[in-house]
Amino acid sequence: MNRKQWLWSAFNALEAVATTVAVAIALPLVAIAESGPGPGPLGPGLGCNFFPPSAAIGAAVDSSYFGPPPSSVNPSLVGPVQLLNTGEVNFQKGTITIPLYKGQLRTGETVWYILTDTDDAQNAKALGLNLSSKLAYSASGVRTGNFNSAGQIIFNEGKVDFTPERQVQPGFSNRPFPPIAAQPGSMGDAAYSPLVRIRNSGGHVYNAPMIAFNVDASQIHFPSGNPDYKLVHDEVVAIDTTRMTVTLNLVNGFSFGRPVWYISMDANDPTVAAIEGATFAPALRRIQVGNDDSFSSAVERIFIAVNGPSENACENPQRQGLFAALTDGFRPNNTFGGIPTLATDYSPLWDANLYEWTAEAISKGYRSQLREEFQILGLVETGFLTGPNGAKFGSTGNIINCPVVFRLL
Repeated sequence: MNRKQWLWSAFNALEAVATTVAVAIALPLVAIAESGPGPGPLGPGLGCNFFPPSAAIGAAVDSSYFGPPPSSVNPSLVGPVQLLNTGEVNFQKGTITIPLYKGQLRTGETVWYILTDTDDAQNAKALGLNLSSKLAYSASGVRTGNFNSAGQIIFNEGKVDFTPERQVQPGFSNRPFPPIAAQPGSMGDAAYSPLVRIRNSGGHVYNAPMIAFNVDASQIHFPSGNPDYKLVHDEVVAIDTTRMTVTLNLVNGFSFGRPVWYISMDANDPTVAAIEGATFAPALRRIQVGNDDSFSSAVERIFIAVNGPSENACENPQRQGLFAALTDGFRPNNTFGGIPTLATDYSPLWDANLYEWTAEAISKGYRSQLREEFQILGLVETGFLTGPNGAKFGSTGNIINCPVVFRLL
C-alpha cells in the first residue's frame, strides 16, 4: 500500500468511525496553532521524561560511591554517550547548542544551516558529526554544492519558506490521528533536501538542514531566545549570529531499549512535518524506502505507535504514540532502529513504520510502551500489531530527518 492509499484508508476509516459513535465523542479536538519547538524532552511525568535516575536508588551507598559509567570505557556499554559532538547539551533544558553555518545559493540568497551527519568517516571524527555510511546511497535525494574561496558552501538549488505558522488540527477525540488538517511551519520548494553532496571536496554527502533562508544576520539574532519563527526553523530555541551558534530543542525516543535524544529537522510529507515541527522537504521523496539494511539503502527504520497508551498524558509511564501526541501536545516517544554505538546501520533518514495495537491486544491488556525494534516486529509477527486501521505493517513512504544527539543509557 503506497502513501496515498494509506492516507485514503485512514480517512475512510475515520469517516466510518464518525458515523457510528456518539456525537459527543465525535466532536473534533481543539486545533493546535503554534510556532516554535514546544515541549522539550524533560516533560512533567514519567511518560514524557526518560532521564535516568541515580543508580543509588535502593542501594546501601551514596551515589558518590559509584565509579564512572561503563560507557566511559567503551561507548557501546551502558551509560550516557554524546553522539553528535559538535556542541554542548544542556541537561536542565533538554537542548543542544551547535555551530551555525552560512552559505549561499548560486542565485545569491543566503543559506543558514547546521551540520549533523556525513558519510565521510574521517571528517565525522574530526568535526564531531555522526557517521552514516548509508548516506552514500542517498544520491537521488541530495542537492549538490561546491566550496567557494571563503570555504562557504554554494548550494546549487533548494529554497525554504519559513513564514507559515505551524498548525495541526487533530481528528476526532476517539481517534485524533490522522489530523483533519496540518500545515508545516516551514516549506521547502521541490528541489529542497537537507542533504548536500559537495562536489569539489571528495563528493561526500552531508546532512545540512536549513535553519533560515535569505535573511540578514541581524534579522535572526536572538541569543537569549524567543526567535521570530517566521524567519527560522521551528525547533530553534535561540540563535546567535555573532558567535555563530544555534540552540535546538531535543526530542525523546528509544533505540534497542536505550532512551535517546534527537533533533527533528525535516520530513518528506507535509502532515508529518507539521506534527514533527519540521521542514517539509519534497526532494526526500526521491529516496527509496522499504529496503532497510539492504544494499543501496539510504534509510533506517523508525517505529511509530498510532494508538499506544495515552490515558493520563505524561503521568502515564507507558505513554506512547500519535494519539497521545495529538491529545496532550508532547512528543510520541518513537523507537529507532540502529544508532551509532549500538549498530552499524545508522542513518538520520528514518523510514516511518507506523503500527497499531489490535482490539484483541488491547482487550487482553497487552498494550504498553515499546522501546525496541525486534520487540515490535515480534508483536507484528504474532498479530497483536498491524499497520494503521488493520493494514499490512511496513513502510508508509514517509522519511523523517532526525539526527541522533545523545544516548542517555
